[in-house]
Amino acid sequence: MTPLEFDARHLWHPYTHVLEPGPMHLITGAEGVWLTRDDGVKMIDAMSSWWCTVHGHRHPAIIEAMQRQLGTLPHVMFGGLTHKPAVELGRSLISLLPDGLDRIFYSDSGSVAIEVALKMAVQYQIAKGYSERSEFATIRGGYHGDTWKAMSVCDPVNGMHGLFRGALSIQHFLPRPHIQFGQEWPDDPAENGLEALAALLDGKGDKIAAVILEPVVQGAGGMYFYHPAWLRGARALCDAHDALLIFDEIATGFGRSGEMFAMDHARVVPDILCLGKALTGGHITLAATVATEAVARGIGESEAGVLMHGPTYMANPLACSAGVASLSQLQQRNWRQEVASIAQQMETELAPARILPSVAEVRVLGAIGVIEMRDRVDPAIAHRLSAESGVWLRPFARNIYCMPPYVISPEELSRVTAAMVALAGGQQ
Repeated sequence: MTPLEFDARHLWHPYTHVLEPGPMHLITGAEGVWLTRDDGVKMIDAMSSWWCTVHGHRHPAIIEAMQRQLGTLPHVMFGGLTHKPAVELGRSLISLLPDGLDRIFYSDSGSVAIEVALKMAVQYQIAKGYSERSEFATIRGGYHGDTWKAMSVCDPVNGMHGLFRGALSIQHFLPRPHIQFGQEWPDDPAENGLEALAALLDGKGDKIAAVILEPVVQGAGGMYFYHPAWLRGARALCDAHDALLIFDEIATGFGRSGEMFAMDHARVVPDILCLGKALTGGHITLAATVATEAVARGIGESEAGVLMHGPTYMANPLACSAGVASLSQLQQRNWRQEVASIAQQMETELAPARILPSVAEVRVLGAIGVIEMRDRVDPAIAHRLSAESGVWLRPFARNIYCMPPYVISPEELSRVTAAMVALAGGQQ
């Protein structure tokens, strides 16, 4: 049985039919922006392997840091023990984050970081004497991960987890902010969409622990970019009603939207921030939930006194060492210019797709390029085109998109945009 035959018979892939998994690429190596198949065919990883390999695959500085750490301390429990990689990564994170976010809880995946944030919010409210505040509010079109509580704050109708909505705890869903990034912002709450949040918090604020949002960029919920001013309004309303504000920057953190964090477009600081994906440059899984001192002290002064969570691989030294090296690369390189150049080139080279009758919209923000189709994209066509064009694309629903590594060259990016436009044209 070949590796691909064994894979098709025994392995389960994400969002893939177990009985009819469809075609599969067998990847044997990766370097920079390139993936290598078992037959020698090379493809540009236009997805940054689900948005995390911002420096490219097998970055020498990150590999060296991990190899060095592997020789001394691959793992140790974080309960009652600590280590230099965790401390060094914490220093680096706090130096990048806005003032106020300075209590870091490490975990091993983005979904778990969301679970930790939600638990933080509930424990904080209990500590403040609001034990009835255990519900959450969010906006439609959002995605916050695949674990149980995280699914409950994903879009219940059009999201990936609609199948489970009868089993999940019911949360409060607001209309998606309809003023898009770059459009004129009306101050009237009835026109800008904040009226719905104000009404919810006025009527049910005594039940709501926190509002959770993907700031500016909704990722897996549709690659939708909304106006940063909505976040400023949400911050003011949460403050007025004693609800915490949680930002999910797992997909957008570390430069993807053109700012270090998407929240920087609005100059808004949440009470709790979730990070992951690019945190280690995509070399190993790691996430962080970062809280303000007020949230941490509130939980610390509660009856429990401790946050009731503790992953086995929390603050894994190997992952933390990769994180330190990845953040060092961001600080050494002009990532902001890299992302701005990617955005400018995508604006120009994706523009021809706008005239295709099958295309609803083309949009770019930072190193995110999206061709939104009028109908769902056939994944089988995308899979075949990837090998033919030498560009790995993984469209979902109606979106053909890319999130390339920041180190991609103009020539390589042109191959990506050409493949995207060709795929859009092939959907006629």
